Amino acid sequence: MSDPTSCHGRPISASAEQLAAVKYNDDGLVPAIVQEADTGRVLMMAWMNADSLAQTLQTGRTWFWSRSRQEYWCKGETSGDRQYVREAYFDCDGDTLLFVVDQEGNGACHTGEYTCFFSPFGDDGT
Repeated sequence: MSDPTSCHGRPISASAEQLAAVKYNDDGLVPAIVQEADTGRVLMMAWMNADSLAQTLQTGRTWFWSRSRQEYWCKGETSGDRQYVREAYFDCDGDTLLFVVDQEGNGACHTGEYTCFFSPFGDDGT
């Protein structure tokens, strides 16, 4: 894992009971949706495990688990497109996380688009 002190943001306290409510899949992962605070736009979805969730809550920056690289990553450490967590939630089933963030830089998507959700279904894109 990268040095967690390189990521700074607003830490969020979570109780042991809240952390225990998170349900991970068979691979020890839970989907994490990232939403922009000012616009409400959904920016991305990535995977977290218990360690990346803990790092996110401790640092106030989004940390994820890369399934393809098999490593932790802090969003924006290489691109500069950092995410600063304002709020963190788990859903009613405990099997999905939501982070409301301030997005810094050019956006959340590795393709250069602002959001990962730029490909609409339908003929005219509406």
